Amino acid sequence: MQIGIIGCGFTADHYLYCLQWHPELKVVGATDRDPERASKFCNLHSVKLYPTLEDMLADGSIEMVLNLTNSSSHYETSKACLNSGKHLFTEKPLAVEFAQARELVQLAEAKGVYFSAAPCNLLGETAQTLWRALRNKEIGEVRLVLAELDDGPFHMAEPHTWKSESGAPYDYHEEFKMGVTVEHSAYYLGLFAAFFGPAKTITPFSAVLWPDRPISPEERLKVTTPDFSVACITFESGVVARLTCSLVAPFNHVLKITGETGVITVNEVWNYTAPVYVDKYSSMRYRAERYSITKEHPVIANLVGKHKIYPPVRKANLRKRYARYHMDYGRGIADLALAIQQHRPPRIPADFCLHLTELGLAIQKAEPGPYQVKTTFEPLEPLDEAGLKELIPASW
Repeated sequence: MQIGIIGCGFTADHYLYCLQWHPELKVVGATDRDPERASKFCNLHSVKLYPTLEDMLADGSIEMVLNLTNSSSHYETSKACLNSGKHLFTEKPLAVEFAQARELVQLAEAKGVYFSAAPCNLLGETAQTLWRALRNKEIGEVRLVLAELDDGPFHMAEPHTWKSESGAPYDYHEEFKMGVTVEHSAYYLGLFAAFFGPAKTITPFSAVLWPDRPISPEERLKVTTPDFSVACITFESGVVARLTCSLVAPFNHVLKITGETGVITVNEVWNYTAPVYVDKYSSMRYRAERYSITKEHPVIANLVGKHKIYPPVRKANLRKRYARYHMDYGRGIADLALAIQQHRPPRIPADFCLHLTELGLAIQKAEPGPYQVKTTFEPLEPLDEAGLKELIPASW
């Protein structure tokens, strides 16, 4: 599959690194509104430099476009790609306005082209292992989901010093402008929707809790987009989820799914190979866990009942399992390319991406009263053994 990249910023190098694990995908060239940034990127990765977006879209050898522009540019860039008849994979969200996102999905359908979007952690080993545990009723019927996506006082990590391999600076202004909810919530929302079906209602709250942030000795950032949100989501299946996103609370990426007979826990949603723990309920454990000494002393915790690691769909070494951050950005692109070649829907289809975009925007805007979700999607299927072999690279 011949691919062109639009946007050579900080994220683009990460994508190129991951695409190396998928030799069936070939990046032909790239373009960016900043000629110097595009030149550095293309020289580093030995790909063709297109002076403009129009030049790339006019190249008939480009079959699929990867939209890695800033979120605020997604709509206009994606619209141009779809109008040119190119298949498209875009970074999240589809657009910053729901009406624009819906227009893009309708346009892709009208043009007869394939359209999908990040994130693709649903295609990771952890998500697929978790999905298998749920299908096997390891904790009975699911009742409640508690999910945290807190990145702490993010500005203290000195993001103004970050640069990609090709020298592109990290655009932290865009991160705060778009808001943590729109930028990050889909990592969890995608799992919830795949596992439990379409969302029905959302009761959201969001706020700007830290409006004046000292990024560096020379700069204080004025934050006007919510840096904290919490939402209670009711799914059509009856499951209720509470999702918290922030750039304020201490770092926490823990997911807990509570069922009738136990709890499933994942400690890091940004690691495709993180262990999935299954804890079964017992009367002894219920009584013991109410005392703080149980949590503070591992010996006592083991006596009460040790975490059981659920058998993963694919094994990973110890270093990868407990890594802070371990994601394959290329997996969704690889699946989209396979879908085109196999004449089947992608495993992360456009209507599903639209649903996630609607949920994320609704949570961040947090208008009064329960929000009634407008979109839906066809049920998704987990990866079978053939799918796992197709999408998980041997060198991963």
